[in-house]
Amino acid sequence: MAIFSVYVVNKAGGLIYQLDHYAPRADTEKTFSFPLDLVLRPHDERVVVAFGQRDGIRVGHAVLAINGAEVNGRFTADGKDVMEFLSNPANYPVSIRFGRHRLSSNEKLMLASMFHSLFAIGSQLSPEVGSSGIEMLETDTFKLHCFQTLTGIKFMVLADPRQAGIDALLRKIYEIYSDFALKNPFYSLEMPIRCELFDQNLKLALEVAEKAGPFGPGS
Repeated sequence: MAIFSVYVVNKAGGLIYQLDHYAPRADTEKTFSFPLDLVLRPHDERVVVAFGQRDGIRVGHAVLAINGAEVNGRFTADGKDVMEFLSNPANYPVSIRFGRHRLSSNEKLMLASMFHSLFAIGSQLSPEVGSSGIEMLETDTFKLHCFQTLTGIKFMVLADPRQAGIDALLRKIYEIYSDFALKNPFYSLEMPIRCELFDQNLKLALEVAEKAGPFGPGS
C-alpha cells in the first residue's frame, strides 16, 4: 500500500502545494539494433510508443533517456531531435529507457484547476441542496480522495486503492496546514505554501498513514 501524492488547491482553483510522495518505478531500459522494432510518434511535446509492446515497454510509454542521458521532451540531452536521432543507423546500437511520462509543473496546475471545476459540477448535479462536491474518484490503480474545508481549500490525496485511513489523513493534513501554514506570519492566504515545517510534518503524517492506517487519538 502507498500514498502517491498530495495536492492543495485554493478556493479559486489554483494549485498552492503539491508533493510527490511515492512514484512506482515502471521504467524499462533496453538496447536496440537498427531498425527499431517499435513504432514511435511525437505526442504532446514528447516521443511515445504508438505500436508494439515488448519486455515491459507499453503503448503510451515515453522515451525518457537515450544512452543514459535524460531526454527533454522531444529532444536528446544535446539538443537533437529524438525522432531524427533514432532514424539514423549510425547511432545504433542504442540504449533507450521507456516509462510513464512525469507530469510537468504546468500539467499539475492544469489538472488541479480541472478537478476544481469537476468538484463544483458534482455539487451542482446533486438532486439535494447543499451537497458536497466529488469526495472520491476511483480507478483500478489509485483512488483520489478530496476534503474541502469551510473556507473552500481542497486537500487531495492520491493513494493505492487498498490504503486505509485516508479520511483521517486528510483531516490530519488540514491540521498541519492550520498549524504550520496559517500560523506562519510570512504566509499569505491563497498563495503557494513554502514552509519547511509544513513539509516536514506532512511527510511524517504520510509515513504514519502508510504504516499504521487510521490515526489514533493524539497523533
